[in-house]
Amino acid sequence: SITISPELFEKLYLSPENKVKGNLRKTFGNPTPVALVGFVVALSPLSVELMGWRGATVNADVSGRGANYFFGGLLLVMSALLEFLLGNTFPAVVFFGYGAHFLSFAATFQPFYAAISSYTTDGSQTQTPGFAASFSFYALFMGLLSLIFLICSLRTNIVFVLIFTGATLGFGLAAAAFWSAAKGLAIAATLLKATGGSFFVAAMCGWYLLAVIMFATLDLPFLAQLPVGDLSTLIKGQSQKKK
Repeated sequence: SITISPELFEKLYLSPENKVKGNLRKTFGNPTPVALVGFVVALSPLSVELMGWRGATVNADVSGRGANYFFGGLLLVMSALLEFLLGNTFPAVVFFGYGAHFLSFAATFQPFYAAISSYTTDGSQTQTPGFAASFSFYALFMGLLSLIFLICSLRTNIVFVLIFTGATLGFGLAAAAFWSAAKGLAIAATLLKATGGSFFVAAMCGWYLLAVIMFATLDLPFLAQLPVGDLSTLIKGQSQKKK
């Protein structure tokens, strides 16, 4: 068996080291980078579409398909189950939460579920003020969930903090964009672009974190030492302070 430092443990599992029974972490592989693959591949195209790069647009008929189901939803939920079995509560909750989000987002914009067409008289996928006003509350509370994750991540690393910062701002701006769209305000388009920018920051930080974990896993010379700004030993836990 190999003993790893608290800094390396946090880098690999995105959580301060905790004591659990058994040796499952030494028996099975690390599911954390699998979740990051799902997160970045699902979020990166969406963020670019929201910003309108090179003429890309978000289409309600297709944006709920593909990557959101099989990368964002499937990989994150699978990884969450494995993190749960390894005793890594925080990453498990994060991956379950965002995995469910990608599945919910995909289902909302999938015509089969009629989440949008139920608000129209002709059964089309045209987003009505009623739908926009209602969906904004979903974005708002996803922002609240991301804010809780952001506060918890202060005991992990700076890159993880930046991911949750981008996600929190992105969901908050998305809520504002949908509310503005419901009111017919022109600023809605600008807010959606800002949403894409915030999500893009989260996605790029996710790509960096994925690379760092994979390089550390394979113990690549030089690259294995890429920094993430470890905070697990800098910010002491409540139990550590009592001791």
